[in-house]
Amino acid sequence: MTLTWVAGQLAGLVALGFCLAGFASKQDDRLLVLLISANIAFALQFIFFQSWTAAVLTLLVIIRILLARRYPGNLALMSGLLLANFLAAALTWQHWIDILPLTAATLGTFGMFMLRGIPLRILLGMAAFCWLLNNLLIGSFGGSLAEGLIVVTNIFTIWRLAKLQKEKQLSSREA
Repeated sequence: MTLTWVAGQLAGLVALGFCLAGFASKQDDRLLVLLISANIAFALQFIFFQSWTAAVLTLLVIIRILLARRYPGNLALMSGLLLANFLAAALTWQHWIDILPLTAATLGTFGMFMLRGIPLRILLGMAAFCWLLNNLLIGSFGGSLAEGLIVVTNIFTIWRLAKLQKEKQLSSREA
């Protein structure tokens, strides 16, 4: 156990707190704001683990969140970020594991620009699963726990949102 390893684990646990609060929220704006904080912690985690593709893509995730909140549905910005993701991955690629953060970044970019509500959370859940696999493979306990709990919390929030939609449909039929 080195100091760098411990710092990476702690950064993953800090990210966990932010992610759980975000994915438990039924408000898209609150979700995105909390994800910015979580991704700062995740970027530090990946730097400590010397997982450079994941670190750079996580920094691009922060930019993506900011732009997607301000310019939802903007195909040009989304395409530019997708291109930046692929360029960053090409420049930092170390091994096959790097396909996981690239897949996660791609899913998240499309979801955040083009989707809201349940469809957004489905794509973000798929991205979280890719990040979970990445964290397991690089040996990050904090990051693996964070992403695993994000997947479970995200599923629960999707269920809550679906239930809320059904209740609204029932009440509008009765009115």
